[in-house]
Amino acid sequence: MLIIASALAAILPMSFYLFLIWRFDKYDREPFKLVLANYLLGALGAIIFAIIGGFLFSSFASLFLKDGVNTGQFGAIVIAPVVEEITKGFFLLITVASRKFDNITDGIVYGGAIGLGFGMTENFLYFILYGTTIQDWIAIVIVRTLFSAAMHCVSTATFGAFLGYAKFKSKFFKVTFPVIGLLLAMTIHSAWNFSVSFQSTAPLGFIFLFITILIFILVFALSIQNEKKTILKELWDETSSGIIPLNHLNILASSSRDKQGWIDERIRKIYIKATTTLAFRKLQSRNSHGVSKLYYENDVTNYRNFIRDLLKQEAA
Repeated sequence: MLIIASALAAILPMSFYLFLIWRFDKYDREPFKLVLANYLLGALGAIIFAIIGGFLFSSFASLFLKDGVNTGQFGAIVIAPVVEEITKGFFLLITVASRKFDNITDGIVYGGAIGLGFGMTENFLYFILYGTTIQDWIAIVIVRTLFSAAMHCVSTATFGAFLGYAKFKSKFFKVTFPVIGLLLAMTIHSAWNFSVSFQSTAPLGFIFLFITILIFILVFALSIQNEKKTILKELWDETSSGIIPLNHLNILASSSRDKQGWIDERIRKIYIKATTTLAFRKLQSRNSHGVSKLYYENDVTNYRNFIRDLLKQEAA
């Protein structure tokens, strides 16, 4: 009974958080299958490697720790943040390498998905190991669902945001920003673990993480707004060349695009996806080099032709 209750308490809230993050990305929403795949990578792959890495790191560090040092607190404050953020970040890099990974928003969504998956499995283990009484189990479920798992989401999403920003920048940004993002993710993780390792600092920890989550939401919202600006800017030329009707421009960059009546309902979703992708491919083609640049330029041409044909079919 405890295992079933713990599994539900771990899976349902994290799945709900995952759905919210995915839905919040309203302009260039990622394929849910890929978001779910990252969630499962965090839940299975990352947690396994983190456990192995944590054990090896702890064993090595114990050789140098002085007597009197609380190894449990050292592991929580130093070892866990380093090992777990590197592990989660490693799996995130697999998705970042994809040419479909576009920007900061994608980094937040995929990083958040991996973090939530990791938090789900970790929560389940905590629930069955430390929920010795009903009162303890309920307290652990509340704290870990609202804070600890959210911390995993925010920390890995932070790293993802830095990766998303750096992907189409110069080599300087590609080298420095991932390092800064990873260090910041480790800092968030370590600060939370530090706060809950000492009863006297726990209230500060809750305040810290609450503020961190608010900042995360704000950055996410600003990133979504930036996507709207990108769509407006990049599709403006397409209206001038007659590929996209001028009266569609503002609709495509607003929530009105999800409403019926402004275009043939049979092609609306396909048209929205194609025009949005075209906007981002144009931006990416300007900020890429070599083979990647050729890939994005070809995609721009293909999407322009596809949109022309689509609108001709609608008019026919």
